[in-house]
This record gives sequence, structure tokens and C-alpha cells, in this order.
Amino acid sequence: MTSADLRQRTTATSTASSSQPTPSALSSSDSLASLSSHTSLEDSATLVGRERKKPPPGQDHDDFYWVTQEEPHRSRCKAIMAAHPEVRKLIGPVPWTSIPILLVVALQLCVAAALSNTHPLSWQFLLAAYAIGGTANQNLFLAIHEVTHNLVFRNRTANKVLAIVSNFPVGIPFAATFKGYHHEHHRYLGEDGMDTDLPSRLELICLKTAIGKVFFCIFQIFFYALRPGFVKPKAPTPFVLTNIAVQLVFDFFFVRAFGWYSFFYFIESSFFAGSLHPCAGHFIAEHYLFDGLGQETYSYYGPLNWLTWNVGYHNEHHDFPAVAWRNLPRVRALAPEFYENLGQHKSWPGVIYRFIFETDVGMFSRAKRSPPPHRAAWSGQPGEGASLDGANE
Repeated sequence: MTSADLRQRTTATSTASSSQPTPSALSSSDSLASLSSHTSLEDSATLVGRERKKPPPGQDHDDFYWVTQEEPHRSRCKAIMAAHPEVRKLIGPVPWTSIPILLVVALQLCVAAALSNTHPLSWQFLLAAYAIGGTANQNLFLAIHEVTHNLVFRNRTANKVLAIVSNFPVGIPFAATFKGYHHEHHRYLGEDGMDTDLPSRLELICLKTAIGKVFFCIFQIFFYALRPGFVKPKAPTPFVLTNIAVQLVFDFFFVRAFGWYSFFYFIESSFFAGSLHPCAGHFIAEHYLFDGLGQETYSYYGPLNWLTWNVGYHNEHHDFPAVAWRNLPRVRALAPEFYENLGQHKSWPGVIYRFIFETDVGMFSRAKRSPPPHRAAWSGQPGEGASLDGANE
């Protein structure tokens, strides 16, 4: 069966299932109407909030969930701004965010130095790298995410410097490369060949079983790091080259001062941060389809947000990329009628467990869009602000 046949079957099945429609069967105008009308909240809860245990109608476990409607965040952003124009006051950077970021960097440098005479495979070293390093480096991954959106300083150069410094305990340069690809993830959410957050077809074919999904969860940091270069290779920008050079210089002098064991602490911390770690559940929780909802983005409102710059507020973040971490809960509080009826995750470790052991969730559980035949210039969205500026510098 070809992809075109599958898309036709998906559309036909979704149309026939009128007794219990899904978000994937709604047009973008219908979605906007249901979002902006307070009287349609009960219907919205029926469409979005109801739990079902089957994948979206017509989905094939041998292919992704192909959709044709626009991603939901732009229309919801416009609807929220129309209903609550005061949300604009939440947009903008939070400069004091740099203080806790630098404290986490300092923590990692101190722990690495303290372990300079401890073997990297000893239980003490591994425990520290998992419990302290994995948590701290996941925090730094997401601090770099915050900086990438220009949400710490108004000056882009200052944000770039902070991103490079935040990269130090990761051990491997990635902050600058992440910036360009992540901005495309926001602008072209779900678009095949543009959104490199999406699994590739090779991953879908090779990682179907529970064992394959365990392998993916253990080594997902490598998938996220290497996939963009295979799916959409880019020439390095001056920022990328600077990031690489500065990181290599830092690594050289750090190894000279404290030895290779301390450097291995950085590498093990980064590995555990993107492996079977409670905080790593956000990688899967954010955009994989669960419970047959056909919902592209999920939020999580639990306590692990305290360690991860509120990245669990992911619907809110995609609706308003220009709202900094501390204000994302205020977006939800300001416009609860737009979020309360959406599906949400209660536990990131629970998401990892479900992803591995439930047969109706897997690498196929991602919504994909075909690239448009003619791409118009990006017009932005009201909640974007300056958060996606400077991606190609």
C-alpha cells in the first residue's frame, strides 16, 4: 500500500466515523471555532478529552499518522489572544533565569572535579552521574532550549554566550546546532523532512517491538542528536563553529586540570539525561499520540516541571513560544477553557512505561504532514515574538 493510498483510507475512515470524530478529522476552521467558542466546550471535551484505547481511525502500525489539516497551535494562539488580549503581557525574556542556569553549570563542574579519582564504572560514579548528573544535564538541555528561544536576555549575542556556557557540562557541543533545528520544529511541526523531531522511516521499521522501543528509550539521546544530520543536513553557521571551538577548548583545559574521569562524568551525565531517566520522559510525552486522541501535543503539569523549566507546559509553549518558562503556568491559568479539555500526561515515567509496553503506542505514533508543493514565506504567529529570531546566524 502506498502512502497516498493510506492517506485516502485515513480520510475515508475518519469521515465515516461521524459518531465519534477525532481532532484529525476536523478542519482547521472547525478547530478554531471550537476553541474560540465558550459554548462548545462540552463538545470539545467529547472530541479531545475522552480516553480511548485504540489508535486514531485508519492508522497503520507500519506507517505514521498522516494528516492534512494545519497544526493546532497557531489557531489556538490567535483564539486565546482574541479572548484574552492581556496574555501579551506574559511575552518576553526573564533575565534572572541566567542565575540558576549558571548555578547548575557550577554544580556539574564541582561534582566532576570531586570524582576525578573515582573510576567511571564504579557504582558511586554511576549513581552520581545518573541521580545528580542526569538530572542536572537534563536541566541544562532545557535551559539551552529556553535560551534558544531568546527568553533569557533581549540581546541575541548575550543569549548565544549563555548557551555556549550552559553547554560546558554536556561535554559535546550541541547548543548552536539545536537552535536552528528546533526553530524549524516550531514553524513546521509535523512536516516530513523539516521537523527533525519526527522519527525516520528507518526507526519505524527497526524499532517496532517492545525490545526495539526499550532500545530507543535507552539511547534516545543519540537519535535526537544524530537524526537531524541525516534527515536535513545543514552547513555550519558561525555560531555552530564558535560553539564547537569553545567547547573543545573548554574540554581540553578541563581534562588537563582534572583528568579524563571528570570528563567522563559529563558524558555519562548527558547519556543518562537522555536515557531511562524520569525527566527524559518529556521527549516522548510532548508529541507522541496516545489514547487514540489524534492530539499532536501533550502537556504535563506535575512536579518534574520544577527541574525542567516548565517544559511540561508544552501545549502552552507551542502556542506562545515567546512566553518564558516562569509564565507558562500563567498562560494556562489565564485561559483554562482552552487547555482543561485537552489530553494531558500525569507522569513522565508512566509515559515511558506505556510507550514500551502498550502495543497501540510506538514509533508510528506521530502525526506527519507532507511538505507543501509551494512553500510560502513564514508569516509567524502572534505568540512567537522574537523567540524564533536568529536561527540561521
